[in-house]
Amino acid sequence: MHRSLKFEDIVEAYYTGLYRFAFSLTKNEHEAGDLTQQTFFVYARKGDSIRDPSKVKSWLFTTLYREFLKICRKTKSLTFKEHEELELDMPTAAPKIASQLDAASTVDLLNEIDETYRDPIILFYLQDHSYKEIAAILDIPIGTVMSRISRGKNQLRNLFTKQDTKVE
Repeated sequence: MHRSLKFEDIVEAYYTGLYRFAFSLTKNEHEAGDLTQQTFFVYARKGDSIRDPSKVKSWLFTTLYREFLKICRKTKSLTFKEHEELELDMPTAAPKIASQLDAASTVDLLNEIDETYRDPIILFYLQDHSYKEIAAILDIPIGTVMSRISRGKNQLRNLFTKQDTKVE
């Protein structure tokens, strides 16, 4: 383990973010806790292989995602959709919709979008990862990350619009 990186400090700094990401993947408190603990277990065993301390956060999120995929492969076969071309002209959300949203309803709507798009959106907007970091975590090309974020935002926008019409 790095002399400059104490295990306790790493856990304190990243546990909450990792748990939130795990919960967004599993949708279950206990499974998210288990997945987060497994990630720190792997770090305790292999963390000393990280040469650059600035890469710890990315390494942890990548490890968590890979552990999640291992679990999924054991329980079911995963299918990944091919990405389509990046949509450059995206419609913007109406200001009325944005002003009516609260965090809880946004998270509820986020959980309704396709998982393929949800994970990159969570990593980008809620965990503040760069496209490059997300590509490494999800083991996909940067263009695919951009496409999935774009399509996910479009799905969210459609859900917001539907929610807005129900309110009126």
